[in-house]
Amino acid sequence: MFSILDHPLVAGFITVMAVLMATSMIIVRLRASKKPASVKKIILPPLFMSTGALMFFVPYFQIEWILVVEAVIVGLLFSILLIYTSNFEVKENEIYLKPSKALGFILIGLLLVRIVWKSIIGEDISVGETSAMFYLLAFAMLVTWRIAMLMKFLKLKERLN
Repeated sequence: MFSILDHPLVAGFITVMAVLMATSMIIVRLRASKKPASVKKIILPPLFMSTGALMFFVPYFQIEWILVVEAVIVGLLFSILLIYTSNFEVKENEIYLKPSKALGFILIGLLLVRIVWKSIIGEDISVGETSAMFYLLAFAMLVTWRIAMLMKFLKLKERLN
């Protein structure tokens, strides 16, 4: 199902917005690494992002189950890199997240993959479908990564106490 959202200008605008969001995420993560980590700071981003699932109430963004499974599996695979490159350090008895360079590369990489993928198969898949798939991919990646971060954080906090 195609709509006005599939017009090249709208698709271009959506791509520009995705670039701005990825850039803002990188900046937010760099700033967050300057303050002590907490359980709240680890748990809240997936909760905030979960509101994006409301898009699936709109038929334009609904996708087949096989595409859901594919997007989640790719998200889980990307999360492995984030899990292994995200570490905490202790400074003055406070726990800080070391900034992971992998996050920036992954966000930029996903954006490039999305742009290339959309330009290659743009005739066969709508902006709504690619948006839904990339949301699921990002959400699966974020939730898995944050669960692993929470476990690392709690273990380190326990050792500190």
